Order: sequence, then structure tokens, then C-alpha cells
Amino acid sequence: MAETPSAARRSERARAAILAAATELIRELPYAKLSIEAIAARAGVGKQTIYRWWPSKGAVVFDAMLELYSGPEGVVLPDTGDIRADLRELVRGAIAELTDPSFEAFLRAMYVEIQQDPELGAAYRERLLLPQRAAIAERLAAGVRAGQLRADLDPDIAIDLLLGPIQSRWTLGLPGLTEDYADAALDAALDHLAP
Repeated sequence: MAETPSAARRSERARAAILAAATELIRELPYAKLSIEAIAARAGVGKQTIYRWWPSKGAVVFDAMLELYSGPEGVVLPDTGDIRADLRELVRGAIAELTDPSFEAFLRAMYVEIQQDPELGAAYRERLLLPQRAAIAERLAAGVRAGQLRADLDPDIAIDLLLGPIQSRWTLGLPGLTEDYADAALDAALDHLAP
């Protein structure tokens, strides 16, 4: 049986309230203390409403993260015509997100969740990682067409060169994720990627 328009509106309001509650609580609590019960209480819904849409706390939090990071046009990188400037914004932005004190613990917890939950890991790759990589690959392709990057560029290797050092340093908990590090990592990557 299909939902009535008013039931669909109530469902969408409940879903939005749950995602908003999860987003608020992520900023307030250590991830280990975040619970479905807390999200339900903050959203003003029952736990069963949450479990109707999401199988786990990690899945709710992942969808809340997607709401924050995605716009109506999807993932789009700037294209100012200056590949170095655009990639600089990308790598500096990655560092800013990873070192944001209000999200770092949450991001580390999500990193663990996607390693331990194969379904969530697959959703992460399909809904966030691969679209992000596709957007970066498109910007790199524009750089190739403009003659700013090497013609034989392999987009997967290029993306790994750009973001791999940052992700590795963050994953290992090493210090030094600064704008200067972003610029140095970008310079090293561009040594290989330039024509």
C-alpha cells in the first residue's frame, strides 16, 4: 500500500529530524557514546522509526554525513582554469575537513565502521568515495585538455598522489597536517602530473 501524501510528508519530516539529530549529537558526544536511543530522543521519534530506514548507528551517521557533504548538483570541483589553484583548494580543503576538531573523532569512528561493516563500506564507496573520485578525475581531465597536465595521466594514480599522503598521515595520526603540508604534497604530485 502506498503512503498518502500527508504520511509521506510526516515520514520525510521524521527522516530529516533523525539526520539533524544525528548531526547535532555527533558534534556533542564522543562517537562511542552516541546511540540510536539518543538520536531517537533528540529527533522526537521512536527507535523503531530509525530502524525502519537504517540497520545501524553507523548507517544513520553515514547518511547524516552525506547530507552535510552533498549538494543538489552532487560533487563538483572548482574549475577556474588554473589547475594548480583548483587542486590546491582540494588538498587544503581535505586537510581542513580531516583536522576540524568538531568532526575528527566522528570521521575516525566512521573510518572504523566502514572497515568493519561490509554493507556500510560498500555504501561509502558507492555514494561518497567514488563520486568524489569521479569529480576529481573530471577536473584532472579538464587539466589534461587544457595542456596543464600530462596527456598520459592515469586519473586513479593522480588522485592517489594528490590525496594519498594526506589520508595516510591522518590515518596514522601523524602531526603536521597543515596548509604548508598540503602545498608541499601538491607540489610533489604536480612534479609527476605536469606535462
